[in-house]
Amino acid sequence: MQTECIPDIFGFEAVEGRQVVAAFDGGAITSDAGALLLGATDRAIGMVDRLASCFADRRSQAHVEHSVATLVGQRIFAIALGYEDINDHETLRHDPMMAVLAGKLEARRADCAAVAGKSTLNRLELSKPEPSRYHKISYDAEAVDRLFVDLFLEAHRTAPTQITLDLDATDDPLHGQQEGRFFHGYYKSYCYLPLYIFCGRHLLCAKLRRANIDASAGSIEEVARIVARIRERWPEVRVLLRADSGFTRDGLMSWCEQNDIDYLFGLAKNDRLIAEIAAELAEAAEENRISGKPARRFKDFHYRTHKGWSRQRRVVGKAEWMIPSTAESESATKPRRKNNKKSIKVGDVDLATLEGRANPRFVVTSLQAGRHQARALYEKLYCARGEMENRIKECQLDLFADRTSTGTMRANQLRLWLSSMAYVLVSALRRIALATTRFADATCGTIRLKLFKIGAQVRISVRRVKFSMASAFPYTDVFRTAWAALDSAAF
Repeated sequence: MQTECIPDIFGFEAVEGRQVVAAFDGGAITSDAGALLLGATDRAIGMVDRLASCFADRRSQAHVEHSVATLVGQRIFAIALGYEDINDHETLRHDPMMAVLAGKLEARRADCAAVAGKSTLNRLELSKPEPSRYHKISYDAEAVDRLFVDLFLEAHRTAPTQITLDLDATDDPLHGQQEGRFFHGYYKSYCYLPLYIFCGRHLLCAKLRRANIDASAGSIEEVARIVARIRERWPEVRVLLRADSGFTRDGLMSWCEQNDIDYLFGLAKNDRLIAEIAAELAEAAEENRISGKPARRFKDFHYRTHKGWSRQRRVVGKAEWMIPSTAESESATKPRRKNNKKSIKVGDVDLATLEGRANPRFVVTSLQAGRHQARALYEKLYCARGEMENRIKECQLDLFADRTSTGTMRANQLRLWLSSMAYVLVSALRRIALATTRFADATCGTIRLKLFKIGAQVRISVRRVKFSMASAFPYTDVFRTAWAALDSAAF
C-alpha cells in the first residue's frame, strides 16, 4: 500500500531509525527572543521615547494607527537585531517580538498589524522640514544631537575628572545618484564623509557630510556644541581632543587653546620634521642593525609651519627604524615601483644607504612635557586613538550606518542617526548588563548573534505573554545575569 503523502510535512534523512520531518505548525514563534533584553535596556535609559519627542507629528491623530514612538522604536530594535532594510518590516510587523517591544499587541484596525510596515516607515524616513500631503512627520536635528550627549552624561553616576573626545572621519560609499555624492581621491570612490565623535565607547556625534570637504570641516562647531553641553553638567571636567592628522588645523587648535581644552593630534610628516629627528633615526638604525628588531627613539621639540600655524606648538617625533617585512620587500622589487628613499644625512652618514627603512611619525599637542613624557604620550595616549576605529566598524559593519541609499541627505542623515541610536542601545546593554560576563568586550555583532538570536514559542493569554525559549540555548547564565542587572537599573 502506498504511503500517504502530506504536502505540509517535509521529510529528511532518518536518524537512528527515526523519521525526521518538519512542518510550519509551531504557532507563534520568534527567532529574536533575546531582544527582550533590548527592551529592558531601553526602559533603563529611556532612549526611544526621548528620540520620538524630537519628531513633530502633524498627522490627524484620530486616524493614526502607529505612533512616532512605535515607528522609531521598531526601526532601532530591528537594526540592532540585524534587519537593515525597511523592506524587512513587511514581515517583521507580524513578529510577536516586535509587538512586545512596541508595547502594542494588537492593531486597532483589522487591516493593520501591531507595528508598521515598510510604506509607513518609508514616509518617516523621507520626512521633510515642512509637512506635505504624504510626509507629515519631521524631526528636530538639534534635539537629536543633544540627545546623544545627554545619554552620555546620564551614563555616569559621578563626574569624571577628565574625558577624551576622539574625532574621526570615515568613508560611506555610495552606489547611486544620492544628493551630495562626490568622488573622494583618498578612498577612490563616490561617498559621503561622516564625522564621528566618541568618548570611549560612547557615541556623541554622527554627522553626515559631503565628501568634497576637508576631514576637519565642521569639527569646531560640533566640538563646541558638545563641550558646552558637557560643561553645563560637569563644569570642572578636563577635556582632551584626540584625532589623526586630518584634524591638525590651526583653527581647531587655536579654538582649543582659547577654551581651555587640550588636544593631541597626529601631524603629517615633511622634510623639516624628519630633519628634526635625523640623529634619533641614526641611533635607531644602529640599534636595529645590532638587534635585528625595530628600534624607536623619541624627540620633544617645538615647531611651527611657515604659513598655516599662528604660533609654535609642542611636537613629539617618533624615530623608528625597522627591517621591511617580506611583503614590503617583494612589493619594492616590482619594476613599476620606484625607490623613493630620501637622502637624510647625519654627519657624513646618509641614512638612505642603510639597511632597513625609517618609519617616522609625529604628533602635536598642548599637553605639557613635565606631565606627559614623549614616549608615553605617543605610545600610551595617542595610539589608543585606534580603538575609536573599532567603534566605527561596529556602527558600519554591525549596525548598517553606511546604508545611506535614499535620495536626499536629510533622509540619509536620519538613517545614520537611527543606526547610531541602535549602537547606543546595544552599547548601553553591554555597559549595564554584560560588564561582569564573558561578553563584556564583545562587539555589537557578537552580542546579536550570541544573545539576541534565541528561538522561542510565544503564548499570549489574557494575563501574560510568555516566551518559551530554547532549552538548548548555551548562554542562559549570561541572559540571567543581564536580566538581573537590567531589572535593577530600571528602578
